[in-house]
Amino acid sequence: MSKVEGGMKCVKYLLFVFNFIFWLMGSFVLAVGLWLRFDPETVSLLNVDKAPDTFFIGVYILIGAGSLVMLVGFFGCCGAVRESQCLLGSFFACLLIIFGAELAAGVFGFLNKDKIIKDVQTFYTTTYNENNNSTLIISYQKVLNCCGTIESPCSEPVATETKDCETGIKEFFNSKLFIIGYVGIGIAGVMIIGMIFSMVLCCAIRNSREVI
Repeated sequence: MSKVEGGMKCVKYLLFVFNFIFWLMGSFVLAVGLWLRFDPETVSLLNVDKAPDTFFIGVYILIGAGSLVMLVGFFGCCGAVRESQCLLGSFFACLLIIFGAELAAGVFGFLNKDKIIKDVQTFYTTTYNENNNSTLIISYQKVLNCCGTIESPCSEPVATETKDCETGIKEFFNSKLFIIGYVGIGIAGVMIIGMIFSMVLCCAIRNSREVI
């Protein structure tokens, strides 16, 4: 028999629906993380020796958090249906941990944006100065539709709309890092609702047991 009645029963089913949506959002976060990690364009630019790996740190946080969100969403559904204080308490604790991870990914993406871009630009210019016809440089120029650097523009004629690769790097990674930031902070905000629901339902179950 259900331990909660009235308005708390509504909270119970709202929490169940929330957790199902939460599970879907975890799938989305995981998919975004995997896309950012295995995106052919990004891999071709950073998956080489001595390339800065700072960008992938935020991506790995997203992948880990997305996987945990899917798992926690499933157990949250079970806790809501069974009205288990233990499962709901564990759900709240896991949400709190994932909340921190998602918030960290979002803050990391925003605060380290300039440093990550600078690291990649430095890596590119160093490689370009050593050998401007290497496979890596050609890959950068093809992916970013750019040529040369600010200080060493291409000597060969190029289209007027072609930019230098340092500008191309900045534009490319700005878009990727904003995705990490917005997804991380957005999911973290939604988790606050889940934590409130789980605590309200958990307290209602405890109070109903005390009455009994």
